[in-house]
Amino acid sequence: MERGINTRCLHLQESEGKVENFGSIAYPIYQTATYAHPGVGKSTGYDYSRLQNPTRENLEKLVATLEGGIDALAFSTGMAAISLLMELFQPGDHLIVDSDLYGGSIRLFHHVSEKNGITFSHIDCYREDVESYITDKTKAIYIETPTNPMMNVTDIEQLSNIAKRHGLLLIVDNTFLSPYFQNPLKLGADIVVHSGTKYLGGHNDTLAGFLVTNRSDISEKFRFFIKTTGSGLSPFDSFLIQRGIKTLGIRMERAASNALEIAKWLKTQRAVTKVIYPGFEEHPGYEIMKKQARGFGAMITFNVERKEFALAILEKVKMIKFAESLGGVETLITYPTTQTHADVPEEIRQRNGITDATLRISVGIEDIEDLINELKTVFEEIEDDLHAGKKLEF
Repeated sequence: MERGINTRCLHLQESEGKVENFGSIAYPIYQTATYAHPGVGKSTGYDYSRLQNPTRENLEKLVATLEGGIDALAFSTGMAAISLLMELFQPGDHLIVDSDLYGGSIRLFHHVSEKNGITFSHIDCYREDVESYITDKTKAIYIETPTNPMMNVTDIEQLSNIAKRHGLLLIVDNTFLSPYFQNPLKLGADIVVHSGTKYLGGHNDTLAGFLVTNRSDISEKFRFFIKTTGSGLSPFDSFLIQRGIKTLGIRMERAASNALEIAKWLKTQRAVTKVIYPGFEEHPGYEIMKKQARGFGAMITFNVERKEFALAILEKVKMIKFAESLGGVETLITYPTTQTHADVPEEIRQRNGITDATLRISVGIEDIEDLINELKTVFEEIEDDLHAGKKLEF
């Protein structure tokens, strides 16, 4: 019987019943570059930390267990993971990718992958006829669900059926929900991507990325590429991410609960013109989320009435920090136009619904009353300034 995910965040079953590493409860940091051998043709199982390191290996086994994969690889950043992922493809290959993706992914595809001869079709995978874009050169479909930042939800199982019919890989970036709320491999995906910097680490204190797969042929290729490119996660950062995962479940539950309350509050505000949160029944992806996920996450995107109001919010927040990134214990507010999606061409941003009055909140685990009070104070200050005839200038 598979254990609950909170238990799996803490314990690797394969190591239970063993007293190793002097009985250390926290897995040690093996801060070494190389390893001594007992003799010629003999090995401890490790040769050089670019190939593998015990601390990183333990973390990778943990993440593979959480996602239901046979292998996980830990990288120095999420973008390092996606960069290595693209080594699966050859010049002339074609990928179908969601039009609403993290800006860094789009930048990589446009400025590096296309230079290397790979072509892309950017479409709304949640609503368009994906099959109509498949050609004899198509090798994979790449999605986020929910997407960043517009929270579009794609039916993973349905897309997996399409991919399998045409012999394509299905790649799912699962950063927004984490393995606590969603497991794409169990829904038919071939590869799962994570920015471990976000919910897996959870404390805004280190960078990491992951690729997880349930296919041995893909695992073998990834292992060859990671030892060749040298993009593996360091021992100390592996330790930090593993420590963060121990509280993944309770953090995700608290953050998601807070997010729902903030999303409800935002809907009551006159200056807010749109609130996008997949936990609302009116969200187009609500029923799909109920089917394929165990929670709605802690990300909210909303629009205010004009750009100046959005900028004023960013100027006035105090406890809530105006900062990039997401998934940490602290609540962060982001301006996609100049931050996460700054390198995305304006016409694409506009098409996806990202305007200069769009804000994104990564809700943390603070007391919900304090978060609501902070936002209430900020909105009231801006409204008072407007009523007093003050111009919101930046």
